[in-house]
Amino acid sequence: MNKKFKIGIDYGGTKIEGVLIDDKGNQIERKRYYYDKNYVSGIDTIKKLVDEFDNISNQTCSVGLGIPGFSSKETKLITNANSSWLNDKPFQKDLEIALKRQVKLMNDANCLTLSEAIDGAGKNYDSVFGIIIGSGFGGGLSYKKEIIEGANQIAGDWGHQPLPYPTDEEIKLDVKCPSGNCGRPLCAEQFISGTGFTNIFNKKYNTNLTTKEIVELDKNNDDRANLEFSLYEDRMARLLAVMIGIFDPGAIVLGGGMSNIERFYNNIPKLIPKYTFAKKIETKVLKNLHGDSSGVRGAAWLWNN
Repeated sequence: MNKKFKIGIDYGGTKIEGVLIDDKGNQIERKRYYYDKNYVSGIDTIKKLVDEFDNISNQTCSVGLGIPGFSSKETKLITNANSSWLNDKPFQKDLEIALKRQVKLMNDANCLTLSEAIDGAGKNYDSVFGIIIGSGFGGGLSYKKEIIEGANQIAGDWGHQPLPYPTDEEIKLDVKCPSGNCGRPLCAEQFISGTGFTNIFNKKYNTNLTTKEIVELDKNNDDRANLEFSLYEDRMARLLAVMIGIFDPGAIVLGGGMSNIERFYNNIPKLIPKYTFAKKIETKVLKNLHGDSSGVRGAAWLWNN
């Protein structure tokens, strides 16, 4: 039987990445290109990648795309994309015309979750909650290797919900989300995202450090860094306790830049039972298996059926 190949595309704010995998999930080729930050350039760059992968595989491949927003099932227009030139555009329709085939779109956090649920860190669990913690903060839900989008296509997208059980210090920090479609006080993204964590650290200690520099301080037993990561872990435990109370996943898989901080996998699971109704928690908190490739692989797996 001839192999069937899948193309996954990750649509980023400055670059577009593509991967070609076979039906077993083996990576055949992976490429990325920078593009001009506009609608037409994005479509042209995707077409360039797809044409290259079609030539490599010598077939017309399926194409799945992870995007920084949602394609409305009702209007077929893109909403809530931080790549603002996508919003209110019939992106899926225009891509299908350009590529001359059907295309599947899904939020990029859902793509990471699907990748890790199918053949990643969560492959041995029926229910998986995947989280991207980078410059932003988002999540997705998977059950039996399929994404749960929900009635409003926002299932698991918890980044702009309020931080649970806020402390006096957190309230006095007066953190508000700068996102144009949020702006809520105590928005979880502003505490948990890599950007938010670093902004809080620099505000409290009057510094101008990067996240990586703060991580290095912690490794060198800096009291400030150790305290702020301890506070961060407690905040994350509060958030995860809420999700466990609703979805109760077998595994929670962390992705994005902050997922590389190893202390989280020892400390956060110990803190979660402080905030859950169940005293013993079986849910595993795991580091992603596929790293930077996870989102783009998940986009390819949108054609898993």
